[in-house]
Amino acid sequence: MEKSKILVIGATGNLGYDLAEANLKFCHPTFALVGDSAFSDPIKAQELPFSKVRWKMTEAVRLVDVVICSVSARETLHQKLLIRFIKQVGSIKHHFLKLFELLNLFNNLLLINCVPQRFIHLNLDGYNFYAPKVEISRLVEAEGIPYTFISCNFFMRILLPSLAQPGLDAPPRDKVTIFGDGNTKGVFMKESDVAAFTINAVDDPRNVCSLNELVEMWEIKIGKKLETLHVSEVELLQKIKGIIISSSGVNGTQLYPHLKYTTVSEFLHTLV
Repeated sequence: MEKSKILVIGATGNLGYDLAEANLKFCHPTFALVGDSAFSDPIKAQELPFSKVRWKMTEAVRLVDVVICSVSARETLHQKLLIRFIKQVGSIKHHFLKLFELLNLFNNLLLINCVPQRFIHLNLDGYNFYAPKVEISRLVEAEGIPYTFISCNFFMRILLPSLAQPGLDAPPRDKVTIFGDGNTKGVFMKESDVAAFTINAVDDPRNVCSLNELVEMWEIKIGKKLETLHVSEVELLQKIKGIIISSSGVNGTQLYPHLKYTTVSEFLHTLV
């Protein structure tokens, strides 16, 4: 199968750089769209293994099949313009956006770190952290872009170097603070592992199929033609209005068992 052409927005950021590297590692034709500030930074400019060509965002989006956006949290709402461009182009198969420590995979739009709309029903936004993410999530849904959420939870490079101790730059060797009873579990992922699973999901045929294709596959498996009932878009929206979708998902390690990921123990060993 021909590899999708991928555009990475924010390729000089922490996760963005890993995503760009993973694209190249898995042999995808790769483009990076970065701000002028990245080129003014000598270190960031040297890290980009790309030919430097000036493109407008609309032109860049038209060049590719997949857009991966990994911008900082403070730029969350800037993604509205990008979503509009993708909708106008109409040829993007996937798109990723960075919203918070989750990674969301969209069929036409892949969101990195988006908040599911059901979060709006929970009292989790006392610091106005989730509201912009929910706004972007709702915008994607309103544009009719199908999606799948991929949760990557906590990034190792952010929390583990201090052993989750506020104000420290290295793991403590004498005294440690335990919050609560210390038994609440969290999932930690290395950014490069998140990137690898993401890029493997881009062209995974299991992730890209229409309802008609899904029905056809099932009919082949059971050796029987199903009676078909059609429900209009208006009828469907009326049926699901107000329903909160329950949480569900598939473990990325089950989908891609060939990918070796970094364990917490292995990461901590690098800090010894």
